[in-house]
Amino acid sequence: MAEHASFRKDFPVSWEELHRNARALAWRLAELGPWKGIVAITRGGLVPAAILARELDVRLIDTVCVSTYDHQEQRESKILKAPVEGDGEGWLIVDDLVDTGRTARVVRDLLPKAHFATVYAKPAGRPLVDTFITEVSQDTWIFFPWDIEYRYAEPIAEIRAQKR
Repeated sequence: MAEHASFRKDFPVSWEELHRNARALAWRLAELGPWKGIVAITRGGLVPAAILARELDVRLIDTVCVSTYDHQEQRESKILKAPVEGDGEGWLIVDDLVDTGRTARVVRDLLPKAHFATVYAKPAGRPLVDTFITEVSQDTWIFFPWDIEYRYAEPIAEIRAQKR
């Protein structure tokens, strides 16, 4: 699956796994609230934000729209829509993943006092988030359930044989 040279490992995430991990994140965040609302980073943060909103009984949800990727190629960050006004105090920022930290830095600058939570974190971006559930290596590309479809998967032995 990995198409980009800097990503050597694939980490496919199922809907069930994402839901389970987002609920685990909600358990960690429940004792840190109450929250004024949630700011979901689009697009990846929308699904985890919906799960967290339900689990934490948060009704006020906003978005910050930041574009940094074209599939697996990172590019200049661009804010397409800013979130709530203010410094973010009492707000929960939610994203699916912190990778290099580029998007996280942009959002942190917009809402410096908000609590930043992600389901997955890579080492380069991990210091920018306050709470996360699963750490994956920097050279891993996470395939979220909305990015993939079910198909035949070659056995690892066959993949290794092809590389020899």
